[in-house]
Amino acid sequence: MKRQLILEDGTFFIGEAFGSTEQKIGEVVFNTGMTGYQEILSDPSYCGQIVTMTYPLIGNYGINRDDFESIEPHIHGFVVKEMCDAPSNWRNEMTLDEYFKEKNIPGLAGVDTRKLTRIIRQYGTLKGMICDADVSVEEAITYLKETKLPRDQVKRVSTKSAYPSPGRGHRVVLVDFGMKHGILRELNKRNCDVIVLPYNATAQDVLRLHPDGVMLSNGPGDPKDVPEAIDMIQGILGRVPLFGICLGHQLFALACGADTEKMKFGHRGSNHPVKHLATGKVAITSQNHGYTVTAESLRHTRLEVTHVALNDGTVEGLRHLDYPAFTVQYHPEASPGPEDANGLFDEFMAMIEQFKKEGEIVHA
Repeated sequence: MKRQLILEDGTFFIGEAFGSTEQKIGEVVFNTGMTGYQEILSDPSYCGQIVTMTYPLIGNYGINRDDFESIEPHIHGFVVKEMCDAPSNWRNEMTLDEYFKEKNIPGLAGVDTRKLTRIIRQYGTLKGMICDADVSVEEAITYLKETKLPRDQVKRVSTKSAYPSPGRGHRVVLVDFGMKHGILRELNKRNCDVIVLPYNATAQDVLRLHPDGVMLSNGPGDPKDVPEAIDMIQGILGRVPLFGICLGHQLFALACGADTEKMKFGHRGSNHPVKHLATGKVAITSQNHGYTVTAESLRHTRLEVTHVALNDGTVEGLRHLDYPAFTVQYHPEASPGPEDANGLFDEFMAMIEQFKKEGEIVHA
């Protein structure tokens, strides 16, 4: 069945429908990864977005639960050049079409995704609608321009209540703003005793658990829409070691007096080069964000830039000059993507151990 993707600038694409026949609106973004579509469509950071993949063939290894990054997908649509309906993978449990039908997500195949990506790169992210082929483009454009996209994505994807992931190592409080399970897996690999808290946990909620360290997760949307988290970070800063990823990085920057801004089309993919300024080492990283910390806003803070993106020079890492706290914009848990930056979790463990040691010296 023919359906269409209509952008608010008047551009439209006709393609073959797969998945749900629901009409959905979302911010249209592109991802440059060649593999990892399961992790991408299940990443809560894509909440409310219509994702297009720049790699042409999608669905060739099907769907399996092992590779998911959340319990439920939160994307509003998926646009591809070619959708494979006969996966070749011994782990396959269902096709992409079957999964999208089950989860009520519309998909569109046979689209010139190269052209769509070039439009987004030139004009920036745009609102779009996946709908039936007989829907009037003019009426759809009017509707899109009048539609305000939701700003409560973090609330929608965060856990509703605290839960443990027990271990015998360091106790880490993981604040869930839309956490990818890869972050939890990396902490579990290091035998951490993890307690996951919802996005609106207070500083008192965190400190009452006597954590050895606090992890700020990734998540969707504008960091300024989560003032509760900024207050919480300010309340724990300096009292416990802190490590933030993606949205957690942006929230940390805001809590320390810096500013953030929306990017033209964001960074989304598993092939973004990032340079560590102290060593000159370049890592190929996995990224998914539409906002960035503005470099000029850091001048009057106690934050130091540790990493920069080589593609556009944006801030990719921060370290506090006075307290045990550091953050990165990219995803060291690499789900999907290369594991070049996986060692940051070990640095977090070392920071916790050093903080404990210094505390023993003070109390000796």
